[in-house]
Amino acid sequence: MLAVVKIAGQQFTVTKDQTLFVPHLEGKAGDKVDLEVLLADNDGKVSVGSSVKTKVRAEIVDQVKGDTVIAYKQKRRKGFHKKKGHRTAYTQIKVTGIV
Repeated sequence: MLAVVKIAGQQFTVTKDQTLFVPHLEGKAGDKVDLEVLLADNDGKVSVGSSVKTKVRAEIVDQVKGDTVIAYKQKRRKGFHKKKGHRTAYTQIKVTGIV
């Protein structure tokens, strides 16, 4: 069983018992979430769009931050430079079932 889900504007292909990192979702570790299904494939039977009767259930494993991304700006010969950095927030989820 395979499903394509939409999480925070991005599409992910998921299967049962798969662990993946997605953009930040509200909730604590152990919370259950239902994901929006765009496409479901059940042994060759594909359903798309509003005909999808499948639900994907997942559990939040952890809230984590990604690697530091540094943005550095400089204007030559002016003595101007600016350094900023940020760490993107991610949620680690585990797909518990595709029903």
